[in-house]
Amino acid sequence: MKTFFNSIIDLFYPRVCEACGNSLMHNEDTVCMTCRYLLPKTGYEMSENNPLVQMFYGLVDFNAVTAEFFFSKSGRIQNLVHGLKYNGCKEAGFFLGEELGKSISKSPFFTDIDCLVPVPLHRKKEFKRGYNQSFVIAQGVEKITGIPIIDNVLFRKTYTETQTKKNKEERWKNVKDVFGVRNAESLYGKHLLLIDDVLTTGATLIAAGTTLREISNICISVATTACAGN
Repeated sequence: MKTFFNSIIDLFYPRVCEACGNSLMHNEDTVCMTCRYLLPKTGYEMSENNPLVQMFYGLVDFNAVTAEFFFSKSGRIQNLVHGLKYNGCKEAGFFLGEELGKSISKSPFFTDIDCLVPVPLHRKKEFKRGYNQSFVIAQGVEKITGIPIIDNVLFRKTYTETQTKKNKEERWKNVKDVFGVRNAESLYGKHLLLIDDVLTTGATLIAAGTTLREISNICISVATTACAGN
């Protein structure tokens, strides 16, 4: 009976894959099986000295860094990320977070994470969007790994313009000194996993990581859903 009613609903409100736009089958959800097979995984979670780790050498001390997928313009991952950030599609964020969670669960470099810390939006931007996309991704990771989210420590002190169309130098200036820390005692001695959507120049993660380093005796790792394509 449930399948019958779902078929009727799909007839009038067809569900489509958030990655490619094609119709979903009855047993598919958010992303079709074809796209799930073709999504470009990095495999970086299994490499201790991957290119993303090397990006941060001499800038901020991260224990481990990974991204789940490669990001390319007009590609499937871009469609998922844009759906999450600009079209209100939280399901895309949950999916990306779950995939990230599955990968880090198998990694020897993310075995002792105590909590997930999503990169925060400024309250004005979060109000306008309706949610923080990094928090949605973290919820997907939490569902798979069981690692709790802590989102009351790192915050944005100032409102900044979007990073999307800025070059590397402009991104650095845009996020310099924008983060603050509160309730720091809740993270003393813990290994944090900083969660963000896409890693490009790393400016936001460096700013966030540098601020979190103000907390005594902590370890910080980084996981994002995507990074620049290979």
